[in-house]
Amino acid sequence: MATVPVVLVLHVLLGAAAAACAVAVDAAAAAAGSSKVAAAGSSKVPAIYVFGDSTADVGNNNYLPGGGVPRANFPHNGVDFPTSRPTGRFSNGYNGVDFLAVNMGFKRSPPPFLAVANKTNKQVFRGLLGVNFASAGSGILDTTGSSIIPLSKQVEQFAAVQRNISSRVGTGAAGTLLSRSLFLVSTGGNDLFAFFSRKNSTPSDADKRRFVANLVALYQNHVKALYVLGARKFAVIDVPPIGCCPYPRSLHPLGACIDVLNELARGFNRGVKDAMHGLSLSFQGLRYSVGSSHAVVQSIMKHPQRLGFKDVTTACCGSGRFNGESGCTPNATLCDNRHQYLFWDLLHPTHATSKIAAAAIYNGSLHFAAPINFRQLVEDDRY
Repeated sequence: MATVPVVLVLHVLLGAAAAACAVAVDAAAAAAGSSKVAAAGSSKVPAIYVFGDSTADVGNNNYLPGGGVPRANFPHNGVDFPTSRPTGRFSNGYNGVDFLAVNMGFKRSPPPFLAVANKTNKQVFRGLLGVNFASAGSGILDTTGSSIIPLSKQVEQFAAVQRNISSRVGTGAAGTLLSRSLFLVSTGGNDLFAFFSRKNSTPSDADKRRFVANLVALYQNHVKALYVLGARKFAVIDVPPIGCCPYPRSLHPLGACIDVLNELARGFNRGVKDAMHGLSLSFQGLRYSVGSSHAVVQSIMKHPQRLGFKDVTTACCGSGRFNGESGCTPNATLCDNRHQYLFWDLLHPTHATSKIAAAAIYNGSLHFAAPINFRQLVEDDRY
């Protein structure tokens, strides 16, 4: 697809999503003092179950012990969230999962698992509206990150929720609910960063191929485990061009993108796309969509002004070169025009970027989500 049509598509999608998102954000603000996390209007799926890293975390890491845990439960994070409070999202407001949930008729992402794990009397823990298991700093590999919740453990946590649902509503009803629910997975970037960081020199092509193949195989195993537990609809988010984030740029002598990281991301994305296709052929009833945050970010970087952005290299909040040498803390430099920045901090997108990405992935063309978009996946009612 040519670049200009892609940008025009983003324009149209963003405009179409704006009104619905505004209504949902207003509703969230009105309910900010309440612990209730119900659907805003009529939701299009029974529940959303979220797995992944800091691109999807909405506060699980707030509940983990230890000083080395990646957290975002302090200012300036959340400055544009309803009531301007930090929640654990690595964003000035909503993240991509929140906006995708809005498109599905919810107020925002379901709550973090660890926030509701001990509230067994709450409907939300029963799993009837969904749970977010994502943990910042985690990866597909158990060795990625420390003091966090790896993807394997997130799947185990979902298994506990699945048992809880079955015990409350019965096995048959639980199976129906889960088969119609959406399982959203956004992970992989931290594994690629870890691989890049532990190599003392540029990895060989063979090293990269081997690592990516092993990573994709493990990813596939996690998807299979969720399928066995009842998941049928998989909404997968690929890895963006992580070599162009402010942190990698700060490491480059010329401030350019780090090509090795971007190459790893492209290889991983191709592998996941092929793996999901293979699984859909092998596992009865498995449906999926791969949403391309990679394509969205590339489009924004190529033509920023057409989409309302003025800065696509520097973080809005941070310090050092490109504001990418440290995270967003209360003492960090904070930009004024947050909606004009692609990046919120050294690695994560702004509220504005996430809004565009969610609109493109949910309603967009094959350039942004394939083999169908998230809306088509959600509306597939064959189950």
